[in-house]
Order: sequence, then C-alpha cells, then structure tokens
Amino acid sequence: MAKTTKTKTKSKAKAAARSAGAKKTADAAPPRQPGVERRKNHPLRAKNGYLNVLLTNNVPHLGAPGDLVKVRPGFARNYLLPQGLATFATPHNLRIVEKHRERLRALEAARRADLMALGAQIAQRSLTIEANANEEGHLYGSVNADQIAEALKAEGFPITTENVRIEGPLKELGLYTINLHLGQDIDTDVKLWVVPSNVEEGVS
Repeated sequence: MAKTTKTKTKSKAKAAARSAGAKKTADAAPPRQPGVERRKNHPLRAKNGYLNVLLTNNVPHLGAPGDLVKVRPGFARNYLLPQGLATFATPHNLRIVEKHRERLRALEAARRADLMALGAQIAQRSLTIEANANEEGHLYGSVNADQIAEALKAEGFPITTENVRIEGPLKELGLYTINLHLGQDIDTDVKLWVVPSNVEEGVS
C-alpha cells in the first residue's frame, strides 16, 4: 500500500512539473497564430480569377514600371514573373512602390522649381547674335536653333537645341521673341537681337 501511494505521489509531481513548464513557456512567448506571417506577404488576388502584379519593367499594352495591373494567373506565372517583368503585388511590395513614388514626386517638385527659376532668369535677359546682311536687312545666311542655344550657353544657361522653339531659321535682321521649352510644362521667352556684322556696300 505504501508503495502504491509513493508511485502516485511521483506521478503527481511529474504532472505538476510539466504544467509549470508549459505555463513558463506560455508566459515567455505568445501563442503562435499559424498563417499570419504568410498572409502578410501573400499575393493579392483580384476578382474573377485575376491576379494583381506589380510591373518592374515596361510591358507594351499593359503598363509601365510600378503599375499595379490585373492579369491571368497563368500569364503572370508563365511569362511576367519568369521574365522578371513583374513581381507579386504583396502588401510589402506595394509599400516599397509607394515610397518610391513619393521620392519621385519630391524629385519632380524640386525639378519643377528649378525650371521655373531658370525660366524667370532667362526672361530677364536678351541675346545678341551678329550675322552678315545686306542694306535691306536680309541675311546672307540665317540664324538657327543651334546658334540660339549656343548664345544662351555662353550666358551660362543650360539650354540645348531641343529646347529652342522656332518655326524655321531667322533670315532677317531685327528683334525676335524666342520660345524655349525647358521641360515638364515650363516654357519661357527670351528676346533676341539679330544685328548686322557686315553690311554690303552699294556699288558706285
């Protein structure tokens, strides 16, 4: 009888130890919730069997890098994803894209401010280009966009030929208003004097 009581006492002690160990483990870490971590980065599915993906490259007739598009799962897994043209639209990836877009918007705003300041500076200046002309003011050659851009560069303005908007070469002496497209939707005007460098002398 004493032996039986002793055995029961040991069993109770072991059970109490197991219970205490389980309680300690539970206090150390919260109960695991299966699937939560997986769901955080699970691809977002669209309706009607489509899959949302984020484009990482330009895809004709589909979108540009950073666009969120709906495609068939087979098209995504067999073409877009293996070719590196897209990635799964997970919440994590969407946050990365949004932060990238915020940086781009900030850069665009700063760029726009710089262009507006440049346009204001150019509008306050005037250029002078000399050209060979006869007494009637007709140029022997012409003044083109390349020369206008070079004149602006000589004044310290970062202007290229592509920025200059003229309908054709200038073939007369005089004062012209030249339109410059600086970028985005920023335009400005500059005054240009075309003056004679050599006036043809009349024949006596």
